[in-house]
Amino acid sequence: MCDTLVAVDTATADGTVILAKNSDRQPNEAQMLVHVPRARHEAGATVKCTYIEIPQVEETYELLLSQPFWIWGCEMGANECGVAIGNEAVFTKEPYGKEPGLIGMDFIRLALERAGTARQALDVIVELLGTYGQSGNCGFRNEEYYHNSFIIADPGEAWVLETAGEFWAAERVRDVRTISNGLTIGGEWDMASPGLVEHAIEKGWCKSADDFHFARCYSDFLYTRLDGCRARRRRSTGLLEEQRGSITAETMMAALRDHGPQAAADPAWNPSRGVLMDTICVHASLGPLRPSQSTGSLVAHLSPDLPTYWLTGTSAPCTGVFKPVYLGGAGLPDLGPDPTGDYDPDSLWWTHEQLHRAVIRDYAARMPLYRGERDALEAEFLSKAAGMRAKYRGANEEERAEPLVAFTASCFERAAEAAARWSESVSSAPVQRRPPRLFTMAWDKFDQQAGFA
Repeated sequence: MCDTLVAVDTATADGTVILAKNSDRQPNEAQMLVHVPRARHEAGATVKCTYIEIPQVEETYELLLSQPFWIWGCEMGANECGVAIGNEAVFTKEPYGKEPGLIGMDFIRLALERAGTARQALDVIVELLGTYGQSGNCGFRNEEYYHNSFIIADPGEAWVLETAGEFWAAERVRDVRTISNGLTIGGEWDMASPGLVEHAIEKGWCKSADDFHFARCYSDFLYTRLDGCRARRRRSTGLLEEQRGSITAETMMAALRDHGPQAAADPAWNPSRGVLMDTICVHASLGPLRPSQSTGSLVAHLSPDLPTYWLTGTSAPCTGVFKPVYLGGAGLPDLGPDPTGDYDPDSLWWTHEQLHRAVIRDYAARMPLYRGERDALEAEFLSKAAGMRAKYRGANEEERAEPLVAFTASCFERAAEAAARWSESVSSAPVQRRPPRLFTMAWDKFDQQAGFA
């Protein structure tokens, strides 16, 4: 389960487009940050996606991906042209293909590799969907099958694309827009697949074109109700609407860390509360209704002069730090070995789990121990990033690459040093209020499965 948010120029403080996403996946499904250089490919070359090979294109763009370790595609990412995409699992009445094929995360990477604008990326996904369909297991330890929706943005515009099997509808974002794990487009759209309305009428999901509503006709009622998507989308939309016209990257970071109105009003709130996945920043628990947690986060500030990609590279944005990354000759510092589903203290993702999993054992008492220092560190990064944009506006890639590389590396290094201190202080703090037994049992099991120490 996931949430993707976007605000276009009319809604942001500086007139840019800003996209944000939390990727919610299984608790030990480590997510890694990946930099892929621009490349040229020989005629007749193919590309191996998660399950299948398809024809490669002549040239692919430079990419930045936040990627579940076992998947070729990504949950969210961006390319050198400033195109950024996030996807959501959606549950529909159309049958799910279980044979190996293209999955939603593959569509994102393929679109980022091949498209220089948001509209071109939409067209790439739609063309691939028509050629190959969407099918295949999308789960790590537990099999999961679903269809996909996307928010696709660039420095000039953003689009929502929602699919149900081979059918789809798309609308251009006019202000702010959020999606969770349910279809949202209704009776109006900017583009749609042929036969979208006629198929619904044939299936008896509506009586006529006048009665057609994409989300109502195509959504699977049970799963869409149980995944908590409606509560999350109401909350994410409300948070953006409250700040329409003044939305910044910080606004988006705060939204991705949000645990809902109850948590905002109650200092004693802890992540064991609740049954459904109905908060934007979500923590897994025991049982089938909350099997996932936020395992990676992105805020893409798509300034046309110098897009800045703020990534945690870690789970639970409420416990982590957003760090700036740039494309165009900059890329990522050394983040240690690529993570897997097994605990590795040398990888960025699993190193943070030492802090995250200690915090959630007594969230109300332990999170305040370092939240203020974390916020101050992040504010410093944001201030320096604004200075970078001002200083290197109009500079070519060669002029700005070295200082951007150094800045990104410094931010990751300082965040890692701080996280090590925080982990030590949090782990040594006495537990004042233990979570309920079922929550503790769930995390004991997750730790055991990963060999987490």
